[in-house]
Amino acid sequence: MTMRILFLIIIVLHGLIHLLGFAKAFDFGAISQLSKEISKPLGVLWLTAFLLFLSSSILFFLKKEEWWIIGIIAVIISQILIFTAWNDAKFGTIANIIILVAIILNYGSYRFEKSYQKDVKENLQRTDMLTTDLLLEPDLLPLPEPVQRYLKYSGVVNKPKPKNMRIVFEGQMREKGKDFFPFTCEQYNSFDEPTRLFFMKAKMKGFSVPGYHKYSNATALMDIRLFGFFPVVKKAGKDMDQAETVTLFNDMCLMAPATLIDKRITWQAIDSNSAKATFTNHSITISAILYFNEKGQLIDFISNDRDVNHYPFSTPVSNYKNINGTNIMTYGETIWHYPDGKFVYGKFNLKEVEYNVSEFKQ
Repeated sequence: MTMRILFLIIIVLHGLIHLLGFAKAFDFGAISQLSKEISKPLGVLWLTAFLLFLSSSILFFLKKEEWWIIGIIAVIISQILIFTAWNDAKFGTIANIIILVAIILNYGSYRFEKSYQKDVKENLQRTDMLTTDLLLEPDLLPLPEPVQRYLKYSGVVNKPKPKNMRIVFEGQMREKGKDFFPFTCEQYNSFDEPTRLFFMKAKMKGFSVPGYHKYSNATALMDIRLFGFFPVVKKAGKDMDQAETVTLFNDMCLMAPATLIDKRITWQAIDSNSAKATFTNHSITISAILYFNEKGQLIDFISNDRDVNHYPFSTPVSNYKNINGTNIMTYGETIWHYPDGKFVYGKFNLKEVEYNVSEFKQ
């Protein structure tokens, strides 16, 4: 039995017990578990507590983040009622403490995610003011032939250029020497001022570990916290800025092909199935080699600029599908090529992608 199911059972059973107080107040049978008389107004409060716990458990089951708001009201009412019948109901305090601890931990993740949502909404407000131009066939002419082939295959020609995009992934990640852990993530990227706002929800050994990667104005911050409260990893600085510039450019190449027509990118043809790109954002310049197949699909991205030791970083991708009119990869891996061998640290399955988003999607 998982911790989630166990906790759900605790909420439901604890809520059901409150029906005893309601039944006692309205004489619905002999309620020997409660020796003290209960007035009808208090009986209504016992019923209210049950309904609140029930509603909270349903929201929790549906994975709605706001379950804790109703839950904390239920706990407060419940504890007040327990004090009025202390001798008979005092052990209900244990259940209230368990639920309260869960609420506090959930609130930490909720508050942490709200900071990400605030940044997203500010970026969407800015990009919503931008005009949208069509990407036309002549725009492809400065690009190497395999890159032109890729944009044509993607189906982005004669369509609006993306101002921003929203992406949802599910997958697995790990650190070297450790097991994979599951995660879901949502990110919003904008392209006028290259921005990447990436929020991940992960479970490590049963514990909630949300993480926020923020890249804006060529400055990066990685902030990972246990339950959204306790810092686990926090990184910033020039090395992080350069690494996240590579990550953002990787997003552009893999998931927003139309953004590859950009004055900040210079191209160098290599052969019929590969090309080198150099991307400059503010004072940071990075490069990568892109590899394509005969169909026109981008199949790999390799850069030596994501690590201070210049270990190659690659993202082989596959399983192209048409999503919202764009042919795009739906499976990818993130790989470090260390001197002692290849290390796959991330596996990503694309679930959703949208371009030119105007509002934050709850």
